[in-house]
Amino acid sequence: MNLLLTAITPFTWGTTYVVTTEMLPDDRPILAGVMRALPAGLLLLAWFRVLPKGMWWIRAIVLGVVNIGGFFALLFLTAYLLPGGTAAVITSTAPLVVMGLSPLLLGAKVYRAQVVAGVIAVAGVAALVLSPEAALNTEGVVAAVAATLFTGTGLVLAKRWGRPEGVPQLAVTGWQLTFGGLALLPLLLFEGLPDHLTGTNIAGYTYLTVVGALIAYGLWFRGLAILDAVSVSLLSVINPLTATALGVIVKGESFSAIQAVGAVTVIVAASAAQIVGARARKREAANA
Repeated sequence: MNLLLTAITPFTWGTTYVVTTEMLPDDRPILAGVMRALPAGLLLLAWFRVLPKGMWWIRAIVLGVVNIGGFFALLFLTAYLLPGGTAAVITSTAPLVVMGLSPLLLGAKVYRAQVVAGVIAVAGVAALVLSPEAALNTEGVVAAVAATLFTGTGLVLAKRWGRPEGVPQLAVTGWQLTFGGLALLPLLLFEGLPDHLTGTNIAGYTYLTVVGALIAYGLWFRGLAILDAVSVSLLSVINPLTATALGVIVKGESFSAIQAVGAVTVIVAASAAQIVGARARKREAANA
């Protein structure tokens, strides 16, 4: 059940592409990031009325910038510089970053089967989203790799630091969303604001705030607190799978046989990785 609840998050993130293209103003990615993170963070701060103390000020700022603000900014830059499919393939390697850092920062064992499943999942994402005319440029690749390092490192740090004793996990999530949103605010000076907002725009921003951040990140960090970091990170491959499916259903985009093979590959690889992780947790619990 915990795994299924956590899987709601990458599924929800996969809806962001359709919501952004169909409901939000054009060419306002930073505004979308701010509206996704900051209102949700402030709502959680208002609800729990708990602020960081001591070292947790630094930790909350670091987690907010790495997991939210910095990651969003790099992701949006990647979207401008690279085709969407190419960006999705590079960022889908984030679980491999988590696998590399987990033994060092968490003392966690990473199983060979999980690494193999992660690599196969990346290959599945490539078959799912890459087009023959996909192109690369140095700046875009650097931004995509940096975004991948940010999200992978942020996930491991969030697992390592956990939460202060007596502070609800949602309150810590609120700190991250708030600091992440604040980190994006200065970039709005360069992007600017739209002349007006329609009812559809407001509905889109509301969806990003409530579903894309408040619910999604709440479930994500809850799952991270309960499950191991590698298993959680491997769920992220659901994101491009959902985005592709919604592109076909909502926007009438084509879906080829190669994409179908990629989709099946992603599902099988992600499922196999979760089975390995679940068996490992059972063994550890039995030996405890």
